Amino acid sequence: MVPVMFSPTASPRGALLGRQLSLIAALSAFTACHEHHEAVEKPKYLVTSPVRKPTELTRDYVGQVRAIQHIEVRALERGYLQGIFVDEGQRITAGQKMFQIMPMIVTAELQKAQAELQRTEIELQNTQQLADKNIVSPNELALAKANFARAQAEVSLANTHKGLTEIRAPFSGIMGRFQARLGSLIDEGDLLTTLSDNSTIWVYFNVAEAEYLKLRGFSPSDEPIPVKLVMANGQQFSEPGKVETIEADFNNETGTIAFRATFPNPKGLLRHGETGKVLVNTMVDDALIVPQKATFDVLDKKFVFVIDETGAVHSRPITVSAELPQVYVVSSGLDEQERILLDGLRKVRDGNVIEPDFKSPLDVLAHLEVRAE
Repeated sequence: MVPVMFSPTASPRGALLGRQLSLIAALSAFTACHEHHEAVEKPKYLVTSPVRKPTELTRDYVGQVRAIQHIEVRALERGYLQGIFVDEGQRITAGQKMFQIMPMIVTAELQKAQAELQRTEIELQNTQQLADKNIVSPNELALAKANFARAQAEVSLANTHKGLTEIRAPFSGIMGRFQARLGSLIDEGDLLTTLSDNSTIWVYFNVAEAEYLKLRGFSPSDEPIPVKLVMANGQQFSEPGKVETIEADFNNETGTIAFRATFPNPKGLLRHGETGKVLVNTMVDDALIVPQKATFDVLDKKFVFVIDETGAVHSRPITVSAELPQVYVVSSGLDEQERILLDGLRKVRDGNVIEPDFKSPLDVLAHLEVRAE
């Protein structure tokens, strides 16, 4: 008799057991391969940390430029505009003649007053002679003296009116646009032009209550706040300025208070009525800053990806208090001990696990060329 060898597959039950063992082996191999694949494919990204360091913050405010002296030149007498001795936009000096209003009526009044003065002077002389001879009473002499004094006052008044027909510059400045032309009938109080002294200019700007408290905290109340001015063309004005005056009261409707900055204007570049941006720089000793490239926006909020101990990324909202070139100053939402994702923000999702490649925040800022000292 030939011996018979039995195997697990020699029966239906053995065949089933074999298939189960094969399936388990295949699953084990697939799992190991998958885990190995995941370990190999885990992405590696640069991460860094926020850093605290002294930082100069710059806030800008819309400013209105005003000449230190800006007046309306108006007629003080009625008459025809007889002469114009300046031109629009011309720089004139104090005392220079600008306009002449026809003084015919005023001249006639002056001549009448002068004639009355002569009459009362003769009357006073005659009365004085009679009083010396005791022919007239002292009261009549006093009356003659009073009439003479009144006539003198009338002459002085007529001279004043005649002087008002000649309009001269009260200070040195730049002429504005003419509001009347030669031959125009001018009434008392009519506007002729404007005159601006822009050797020094004032720039007014409004500051919110919270920012006002910060600025006052950075600068003692008895010291002016240094400022700069950016003109409408985007260029910075060459002369530095300083805030010397702050309005007494807040505007309850806007919640702001007006500051007045003074700038020297030796070349006369700035003119009354211009606009610009006032730059106020303040130093913050421990500002927490992060690179702008490490943030992303969702609607109107800013977020960063924070990496935990396991390498998982989690989105977190932050509050930005100031924006500087290539960096943000963060007021809440982060701590300098935490790690944030620097690259690959669009390639990860909340909860993804990465392999962090940490880079020193100072090295990061150095490559960004940040002005944060």
